[in-house]
Amino acid sequence: MCHPALNPSKALIGSVAIAAVLWFLMFSPWTSPHLPFWWSMTASAYILTTLALTFGGRACLGKVSGSEVWKQLIAGIFIAVALWFVFFIGDKASQWFFNFARPQVNLIYGMKEGSSPLLLSVLLLCIIGPAEEIFWRGYIQRSLTMRLSPNIAFVITTAVYALVHLPSGNFMLIMAALTCGIAWGGLYRLFPQWLPAIILSHALWDAAAFVWFPF
Repeated sequence: MCHPALNPSKALIGSVAIAAVLWFLMFSPWTSPHLPFWWSMTASAYILTTLALTFGGRACLGKVSGSEVWKQLIAGIFIAVALWFVFFIGDKASQWFFNFARPQVNLIYGMKEGSSPLLLSVLLLCIIGPAEEIFWRGYIQRSLTMRLSPNIAFVITTAVYALVHLPSGNFMLIMAALTCGIAWGGLYRLFPQWLPAIILSHALWDAAAFVWFPF
């Protein structure tokens, strides 16, 4: 339930605007050089989670009964593995077609230089990955679904999720965000009851793609 002091629609629009500002600060060439990326991302994740839980309530986390814990766990792992293979194939294909693909991917991986792999794994698994799904699917897409329709909510959320990455100017990053938005948003559109598995899959995919098994 939305915070009683703020109109639900205004809360939704304001939350998206805050996310856009945060992503601009983290990825824009004018601001990103002056910010420690991973701590900025962690702070942003905390802010997004707070907004989601404040205005969307505990429903943003999904619901898991005792008998479904293992099902959600297995589904989350399966989704993460499947998406990793999609990106593995996409990475090879993009290098075949575009000369700029690998350099842009290397720029993305350059963000982790000098950082502890263990620390990044913890941040991605426990804070950053879950926060993005709690906010974008658990709060934004779920709220839009209740106000508009499941299909429109999916399209809008996916588009905005990709657009907030535009300040990076990195085509591969934007396409990666669009692909992930389609995958996780599409799964939530079809199986909203699997939100906990989707949250888990984002956390696992982040850690696998950036730290454990980079492309």
